[in-house]
Amino acid sequence: MNMSHEDADIIGRIDAAAASLRATIGATPALGIVAGSGLGALGSLVRDATRVSYADIPHFVRPTVIGHSGELVVGALGEQGLRVAVLSGRIHGYEGHTPAETVFNVRVLARLGVKRFLVTNAAGGIEPWLAPGTLVRITDHINMTGKNPLTGPNVDALGTRFPDMSEAYCNRLGAALDRAAGKAGVNVRAGVYAMMNGPSYETPAEIRMLRVMGAALVGMSTVLETIALGHMGARVAGLSVVTNYAAGVSTQPLDHAEVAAIAKEAGPRLLALVQAFCDEVALQENYK
Repeated sequence: MNMSHEDADIIGRIDAAAASLRATIGATPALGIVAGSGLGALGSLVRDATRVSYADIPHFVRPTVIGHSGELVVGALGEQGLRVAVLSGRIHGYEGHTPAETVFNVRVLARLGVKRFLVTNAAGGIEPWLAPGTLVRITDHINMTGKNPLTGPNVDALGTRFPDMSEAYCNRLGAALDRAAGKAGVNVRAGVYAMMNGPSYETPAEIRMLRVMGAALVGMSTVLETIALGHMGARVAGLSVVTNYAAGVSTQPLDHAEVAAIAKEAGPRLLALVQAFCDEVALQENYK
């Protein structure tokens, strides 16, 4: 099938970014990690790190939200020395980006050949048992944004027109997260994540609706990235840090500064879990 001008432009921009990174970082990382709000400290644990500002990568989209530094960190993580690429800085639609721009950076890593991803985020706890500070493995998601990064003509070079999403979050990687939690001595719950557009927080009525729909977590990211990565054949694990009770669950008003503070507080447990997860992936896939 001949490629349209629009498709060629998308692939051209993705490949230009990938080529620039390949020349800078060398060997393809085994795992891509998206660091959510307040979770940028993930990049500080990477050994023998190569750090590349998003501004220095052709066509890369830069974040504007506090707590998202806009830096790609590539190196070794965990005792097994798994080669990782940490996107320290996520792109959100509420910043004014299109769905395609929101997922551009993860698409570049997948185009480089990264086949496994861990997407992390800060989320609101819909269920009362999900107190601030709780770590939760994402088992599935609900897309409440009305947006999809695959809308429009399919880019055949990236994936099929109608990708299957019945296992959006890989069961095998999810099991590896659970094993990692046990080895790291970190308690991890499991639940469904719902994505809203933001940037305003949800109303109590919206949270009641999401609870009825089966969501345990709510946030403003992650889902579009998971869709785009699934389209490209990558496997995804998801991990949320509950940084606040969702609206109506608690009487406290929601504040982004407090979200970042709770994410930072949960940092040591999250970092221990991610490092143990990297070891599980290294052993599971028998390569570093």
